[in-house]
Amino acid sequence: MKVKDGMIGLIIGDALGVPVEFTSREELKEDPVMDMIGYGTYNMPPGTWSDDSSMAIATMASIVNKQAIDYDDLMCEFIEWIYNGKYTQYNDTFDYGITTANGINAYKNGCEAILSGGTGERDNGNGSLMRILPLAFIPDIDYETIENVSGLTHGHLRSKIACVFYIEIAKSMIKNNLSIDEHIKSASEKIKNYYKDSGELNHFNRIFNDELDDVDTIKSGGYVIDTFESVIYSLKTTDNFKDAVLRAVNLGRDTDTVGAICGGLAGIFYGFDAIPIYWIDAIPKINKVLELCEKYEAYCDGCL
Repeated sequence: MKVKDGMIGLIIGDALGVPVEFTSREELKEDPVMDMIGYGTYNMPPGTWSDDSSMAIATMASIVNKQAIDYDDLMCEFIEWIYNGKYTQYNDTFDYGITTANGINAYKNGCEAILSGGTGERDNGNGSLMRILPLAFIPDIDYETIENVSGLTHGHLRSKIACVFYIEIAKSMIKNNLSIDEHIKSASEKIKNYYKDSGELNHFNRIFNDELDDVDTIKSGGYVIDTFESVIYSLKTTDNFKDAVLRAVNLGRDTDTVGAICGGLAGIFYGFDAIPIYWIDAIPKINKVLELCEKYEAYCDGCL
């Protein structure tokens, strides 16, 4: 069940990164994350997920409830999350990005859902990339729909392309038995062809050209391109789920989101059984997520 593989992988990567968010790479070299720890940055118990997982779970829940991608319902669920703690483990929304909050509030104040996300250069955080993974499991999902779901909070074309690119890598992993490099290359060709007339493609050249071998050139902050490059680097330089997500988290800075996005792809690629069971057991309310994954998988199967 690939939904379970990817979503639990995402949640694990997120929870590993939560306690050390904003910690520098230098600090993490001295004291790296090696296991599921707690408290730290947000003083939350071990296994606590953040906005990354909450918004991805909210996306699945909305689609299951509506049996469709309903942009207004997605935004209503995001409102429930950010204001009322829905889809969190402790009814406590303790972490969210400014651009994400601005998009949700724009909708709350009357803006059309798919136009709520910011479209400025500085609106290219990783807040739509972190929650987009559920769309990868929907057969024949089209690029316009992926772009629209990004645009709920992040409307700049760069963020939309990143989401489409990420989904293409995930879909390749779901369908094909290839190496990580081959999955990335296959997705790259599709993205370059579809967006061939856009100057925004230049921002993805380091991924296209396989130029992510030197960790000193990897910036693991909240900018969508930096996050995406960090994820690709972590996947390409490891050969199992555990090492991939730990490498992602120990890059520092936006540790939960880099860990979550990496964990989603690593979970799909290596499979659920490759995720350490003691990490899964350390996540409060994980059984509710597993139940939702089953319902979402059934929805996706029904789309065939």
